[in-house]
Amino acid sequence: MDHVPPASQHDDRLTPTRMMFRDTLRDYLTITKPGIIGGNVISVLGGYFLAAQGQFDAVVFLSALLGLALVIASGCAYNNVIDKDIDALMERTRNRPLVQGRVSEAATLRFATLLGIAGFGLLALGTNALTVGLAAFGFVIYVGAYSLYMKRNSEFGTLVGSLSGAVPPVVGYCAVTGSFDTGALTLLVIFSLWQMPHSYAIAIFRMEDYRAANIPVLPVVRGIGTAKHHILGYILAFIGATLSLSLAGYAGPGYFIVALVLGVYWLYIAAKGYRTDDNVRWARQVFGISILTITALSLMMSLDATLMPSTPMWTSMS
Repeated sequence: MDHVPPASQHDDRLTPTRMMFRDTLRDYLTITKPGIIGGNVISVLGGYFLAAQGQFDAVVFLSALLGLALVIASGCAYNNVIDKDIDALMERTRNRPLVQGRVSEAATLRFATLLGIAGFGLLALGTNALTVGLAAFGFVIYVGAYSLYMKRNSEFGTLVGSLSGAVPPVVGYCAVTGSFDTGALTLLVIFSLWQMPHSYAIAIFRMEDYRAANIPVLPVVRGIGTAKHHILGYILAFIGATLSLSLAGYAGPGYFIVALVLGVYWLYIAAKGYRTDDNVRWARQVFGISILTITALSLMMSLDATLMPSTPMWTSMS
């Protein structure tokens, strides 16, 4: 009687093909920078539920969430093509798929275009014209103004890029309201201010990478001491902006408490930079607290929305 190999042995014959397919999928996923998408999706949730105040529209919610995720993925894919030359010079990015030649520029551009069409299509079908316009604004700032020019030519590139990073929560908010009001403006300010110390901290602990690629971020151009002053100042402004969201009646007391505690703690960690001998370790702490703070605030915007007072906190306390 002939021996019949187990089914698992038949499957083994396909292993090289499956591995190639898996590796290709992984490369294309890497091109979209999933970590950036994940962080921005959380902020979209915060903006949506802040505006919805306990209401929920599945079509608007999913269209805003998935549509913007695809738009961001598209922008990141285009960025991979634009930054291919400088990525090759930086230790952190030299193994990216385009740098290593595992994915071609032409294939990446096609992929990025399809993602963008799908993303903007979802936003147009499920939300409103303002939301589509805001997503387009963020896309153009990131791919055009920041990636193509400012990042390579000006220390103010971080400031310009911060606008694109602040768009996701505003998209979530305006998908519900259909209007750009004070709440939307406050979200834009909060997330723009947050981007600055967050980005400067990265530039400090990745200093050698930025120098190697000749990217003129502020810590490289003006020094770490000046960057510390800017980090402290932006965090102070950030705290004021985050608290104003509750004081104006857009968020509730739970959000206010979390914003105050985490904001003050972030400020404390930033101030320790003036007494440290290890700037890299300190910058990583500032970076870590920045992620914790913005994630917690985005979640509290969602969780606290149904408990939000109907009047501004300063009115209820007077």
